[in-house]
Amino acid sequence: MLGEMLGDPSLADNPQVRDALRQLGAEQLDPAQLAMVRRQVQAMFSGPAPEGPIDAGVALDLARRRAATTGDRSVTDAERRTYAEAIHVAQLWLDQATGLEGAPAAGAVWSRAEWIEATMPTWVDLVGPVADGVTGAMTGAMRRQLDELAEHGGLEQLGSMPGMPQVPAGMDPTAMMAQMGPMVHRMGAAMFAAQTGEAVGGLSAEVVSGTEVGLPLVPRHDVALLPAAVEAFQEGLEVDPAQVRLYLATREAARSRLFTAAPWLAASLTAAVTAYARDITIDVEGIQQRMGSVDPSDPEALQRAIGSDLFASEPSPAQQRALASLETLLALVEGWVDVVTDRATRPHLPDAAALGEAVRRRRATGGPAETLFAQLVGLELRPRRLRDAANLFAALEDAGGAELRDGAWAHPDLAPTGEDLDDVLGYVERVRSGSGDDLDAELDRLLDGDGGSPSAPAGGPA
Repeated sequence: MLGEMLGDPSLADNPQVRDALRQLGAEQLDPAQLAMVRRQVQAMFSGPAPEGPIDAGVALDLARRRAATTGDRSVTDAERRTYAEAIHVAQLWLDQATGLEGAPAAGAVWSRAEWIEATMPTWVDLVGPVADGVTGAMTGAMRRQLDELAEHGGLEQLGSMPGMPQVPAGMDPTAMMAQMGPMVHRMGAAMFAAQTGEAVGGLSAEVVSGTEVGLPLVPRHDVALLPAAVEAFQEGLEVDPAQVRLYLATREAARSRLFTAAPWLAASLTAAVTAYARDITIDVEGIQQRMGSVDPSDPEALQRAIGSDLFASEPSPAQQRALASLETLLALVEGWVDVVTDRATRPHLPDAAALGEAVRRRRATGGPAETLFAQLVGLELRPRRLRDAANLFAALEDAGGAELRDGAWAHPDLAPTGEDLDDVLGYVERVRSGSGDDLDAELDRLLDGDGGSPSAPAGGPA
């Protein structure tokens, strides 16, 4: 059967190949399924290699299809006017609550597909380091498999696969790996394109705004709302829909102002993901066990088998540090947004407190960020420190007003760390005692280069 699929009947005589075939369940394929699988395999091995670690075009197409299959409607002109007005009002309220200025770009009102198209480039950049790490782990796993094949005399027959070079007798597996590099790259790019497309497409049904996941996803830091998701969020809330729109618009506009005022945040978040990716290992044995029960003619089942537990279950110490850094950053972002949104909306919205509680309940059940990172990179994200972060910024505000609260974002070396969240009062006292001329002098020193680049260090705040 494998000989038919790959165009070389002699492959079926190799016992190792037959064992692999049985593990994949491919003996159950009928001729039509066999032809389909053959075309898919040949396309993967013979098509042009993508430029980056992820095939961005495929990821975008798959995400759009996912959004379309679960329902996506166009935004009406009336909705655009209504939501644009809510964003405008939210900006006016924030002018009174924070000194951080907003981006000059206008507000945006999007369908799910529009959100996907706007944010996919950032998702690809963010997941790219992980894809690189997985490709490296795949290469290492393949090298071990080739060594085993060489011991059993099955290495030469791999040259019959489409897109694979001929394998001379006695060839060193190391030299062969150099020739197989493009194939491994295509496999990794295709796998992560499918993972990213599926995850982002599914996430588009949940997010109410452009950056609800806590990441600077939106170009130019536009303040973007998704009416269909906002309507779903307000179901079951005994709150005027106009208040819901204004509250969510204020949250999104506050987040946009933060990302605009602290551009180092994007670098810090990416650095944390990159640090996590450096130590990625693949659970090869677990994947092999799961693949034995998968119907290879079912792409979704194959995707679930590979993607559900692709990564080794126990993170390394370096990955634990990167995860702590990422969780801390996300907690700080959302904690600041909680406080500033509360200050901006309470004078104007009677149900501001109830809406804040609704947002917290939404996060407590596993927010969009946690779901997406678990699917894409195996990170179990739940910013446990959100309450501590909100308390920290509220305490800074009590000690020195909005200026002291917002000044924590002036430079990554001045931002709170995970240890600071453990000792909020101690952090506030240190900042307050170092405020004024001393703080200005330290910031000038950092920005002049004596204290390093404004970009975050490799691990970001921890």
